[in-house]
Amino acid sequence: MHIIIEGWRFLPHSYAIANQFQLLEMLKRPQLQIYHQDMPYISKNWQSVTDLFPQDAETALRNIPNPSPQQSADATLRMYAPFNLNSSTANRTAIFACTEWGIVTKSIIQGMGINSFAEAHARSDTIIITPSHWSKEGFIRSGAEESRVAVVPLGVNPNIYHPLPIDERNTLRQKLGIDNCFVFLNVGLMCNSSQGVGRLLKAFATIVERYPDTKLILKGRDAIFPSKDSIVKAGKIALTDAEMEKIQSRIIYFGQTLSFLELAQLYQVADAYVSPYLAEGFNLPVLEAAACGLPVICTRGGPTDDFTNPDFALAIDSQLQTNHTKDGETLQFVLPEQEHLIELMQTIIEKTLFREKARKAGPQWVVQDFTWKQVVDQLLDLLGPSLQLSRPIFEPIIL
Repeated sequence: MHIIIEGWRFLPHSYAIANQFQLLEMLKRPQLQIYHQDMPYISKNWQSVTDLFPQDAETALRNIPNPSPQQSADATLRMYAPFNLNSSTANRTAIFACTEWGIVTKSIIQGMGINSFAEAHARSDTIIITPSHWSKEGFIRSGAEESRVAVVPLGVNPNIYHPLPIDERNTLRQKLGIDNCFVFLNVGLMCNSSQGVGRLLKAFATIVERYPDTKLILKGRDAIFPSKDSIVKAGKIALTDAEMEKIQSRIIYFGQTLSFLELAQLYQVADAYVSPYLAEGFNLPVLEAAACGLPVICTRGGPTDDFTNPDFALAIDSQLQTNHTKDGETLQFVLPEQEHLIELMQTIIEKTLFREKARKAGPQWVVQDFTWKQVVDQLLDLLGPSLQLSRPIFEPIIL
């Protein structure tokens, strides 16, 4: 069976990350013939990044053949933006796409070069594959035909994202100078307010007053977003000068691009993951944190409801905002309650037994339902029943 993937590779963007892990899983299935067409990055400032994966996996990704101009295929899957709803030459066409703010925003529609998302979807036979029910509702709210919007979650590779043995973890913490601290972590900062950076900094300022030996690791993506600038801007808005001075020495910022193995180490050395987001399409770092055995604090009511469990996750009470108007369009998001966020951060510090429970429950939960193997199984079901015959019979790439 033949599948053409049009997408991004070798980039620390969520679409490229999902694409590459899916490709590596598909390559384990010898009855599938995979072709990959690299699509232009949407910013001239984005540069291709090497060494995200171990050398054998990166070589395998680079060796995927390009499709010929008239390549026949059973399915085409698009993993890039702007979204392209046009039919392909394949028997079935699907796009991977997300809505964060409860709708397909005007900026996305303009990028697609269309006047109406509803009309464009109605004129095509393209399937929309989106990773959460929150995101699916956003497409339906924007006029997509519900029968052609399917939810397939994102996944993790448990060979990369897993808890470390205690002695290895302690060694890494000593190297970072955090061995005597309680460490919160947040990964993937962007240049907008959707991830609640200001709320996190404000809550952390309160926590520091009560627990001076706490630190906050922030992982940005300077290669594609002005992450550090967004933190500074959010801090100026959310914090007083005294609060900013209090937390500055307790924040550890990583802006450089890390390999996935290096990124996993940030999860592995932290004590808890915290994500008081407002709008997300999925929020993959929450799942990666759970796979590494971290207790998670994240907003209730959004996409993370799909893949978190009370055995390892504490949900921040939130209020659904349905009438927020920005730039002439009505957005929808969940607003986490600040005092409850602070309360849960304090709970995580105090409840040693819960953290120990999460260290086992999170990885077990992820392996049960949220590995890339299971994701690809679901994708193949959607792209064509006959494709599902292509089950792994050997695994040439080990990560």
